[in-house]
Amino acid sequence: QVQLLESGGGLVQAGGSLRLSCAASVTFFSLNAMGWYRQAPGKQRELVATFANITSGGSTNYADSVKGRFTISKDNAKTTVYLQMNSLKPEDTAVYYCYCRRRPAWGGKDYWGQGTQVTVSS
Repeated sequence: QVQLLESGGGLVQAGGSLRLSCAASVTFFSLNAMGWYRQAPGKQRELVATFANITSGGSTNYADSVKGRFTISKDNAKTTVYLQMNSLKPEDTAVYYCYCRRRPAWGGKDYWGQGTQVTVSS
C-alpha cells in the first residue's frame, strides 16, 4: 500500500501563487510515474503535471493550460513531490490530487491522495 499525503491548497487571488506538496509513504525507487491531477466541478479529472519516471526524474509532462506557470519538482530524500503554481487563474480552481503508480515488481497499482482544494478568486 502507498499513502500520499497532500498539503498546500487554499484560497488565493488571481495572479497569486501556491505550492502543493505530496509526501509518499514509500521510496521513489518502488514508483514509476508520480504527479498531480485536478478535477473541477462538473469536469473530468485531468493531468496537471507528472514525472513520467520519478526515479530518473528527467521527463515531465504538463497540461498545455499550465505550461509556463506551474512547475513540478521533487525531493528524493523526503519522497515528496511539489507543484509550484504561479500566475494562478480562476480556471485553475479545482481539487488537486496527487497520484502515483508503483512499478510492476511492486504490483503496478495506481494510488491517489485525498485531494486538496485550490480556489482562485477573480
